[in-house]
Amino acid sequence: MPVVKIEAMTFGPFGVGRLDGKAVMVTRAAPGDVLEIALTGGRAGRATGRIERIVEPSPHRRPPPCPYYARCGGCDWQQIDYAGQVESKAAMLAAAFRRGLGIELDQRGLVEPAPAEFAYRARTRFKIGPGGKTGFHEAGSHTLVEVERCLVAAGAGGGAAPHELAAALGGRCAEIETVVEGDATILIARMNQAPQAADMTRAKAAMAADPRVRGVVLRGGGARVTLGDVRTAIEVEPGCTIESDADAFSQVNREQNRKLVAAAMALGGFRGGVKLLDLFCGSGNFSLPAARRGAEAIGVDADAAAIAAATANAARMGLAARFVAMKADETARFLERAGYRPDVAILDPPRAGAAELIGAVARLRPESIIYVACDVATMVRDLKALAAFGYSVDETRGFDFFPNTHHVEVVARVLLT
Repeated sequence: MPVVKIEAMTFGPFGVGRLDGKAVMVTRAAPGDVLEIALTGGRAGRATGRIERIVEPSPHRRPPPCPYYARCGGCDWQQIDYAGQVESKAAMLAAAFRRGLGIELDQRGLVEPAPAEFAYRARTRFKIGPGGKTGFHEAGSHTLVEVERCLVAAGAGGGAAPHELAAALGGRCAEIETVVEGDATILIARMNQAPQAADMTRAKAAMAADPRVRGVVLRGGGARVTLGDVRTAIEVEPGCTIESDADAFSQVNREQNRKLVAAAMALGGFRGGVKLLDLFCGSGNFSLPAARRGAEAIGVDADAAAIAAATANAARMGLAARFVAMKADETARFLERAGYRPDVAILDPPRAGAAELIGAVARLRPESIIYVACDVATMVRDLKALAAFGYSVDETRGFDFFPNTHHVEVVARVLLT
């Protein structure tokens, strides 16, 4: 069988080596491994393989701490020690900017490590299988891996709470998300149909069976029902706490989010008189801290519930920030027609990026744009598009929001040249 050395990791579950000049993508590898592999497929210029034998382990290879690692598709980097994970993420981020933008990033300190590599997820989504079993999908499939406790989930790692609610709701529930708030947990059940009276009765009984469960949200068929207390209070910086319902979007890694917010505030130079346009603003993760510094903030998001929460939080804190429930691309075009020009724009799009509104934002001519991304490939694509409008990347930083996975959160500032 062929032997390859793993030279680098990818934004995915693969390590990359070379065999006869062709790239080979190997699952469950660690950077520096020398592996005997079996080829499993491929196409022109690239092959895929699986490990048959570890000839020489990487200095960063470790026994995966999670008992479900062999099947679960969630944490695809547990075989790499944490220092190696951060080092590999910095190398991947630098490589992506080099290839896509021709920019050389200093890898030293490029990615901010997480304070903890386990029990960091304040939000965890459990899939539901037959008989109310809870867990996660196998990598590359929809086969359920039943999990009693997740090592990266905060609190009790899910504990019995989602299992009891899943069993109570039976086959009517497709997914349960746990949201941890201190010692309490809020459960969000995403149902296949609108919740009925019987579902509410069963959910109340499941909630009563676990004193840690403070509230339940039942969503499905366009309906939403709340039981108990489903409010969360998330401190995004000292003195700034955002209150919202648990099913509104919030970052899964609360400690790293505070560092990200601090970085965005420094990059934006927010102070009195600075005009901020915050697109994909959610409940105000960036626009509320900027408004506390005196910025004239306008936040835009398609989620009406998030905008309502942002507006209520601004009023509670006595801030003059304004929020609009509208698709970001529609708002950018509206503001362009109105002649509005922000000093700073923040883009924090979903994983698919913001390709549809790059032109509209660029034509507003903000002096700087702060782009926040959880997908480096789409970020590089969008930054390249901004370069065509006269913007150049000034500063880039990574934050490891997702230890034990290949994902990384990145913030970049581009300046109008």
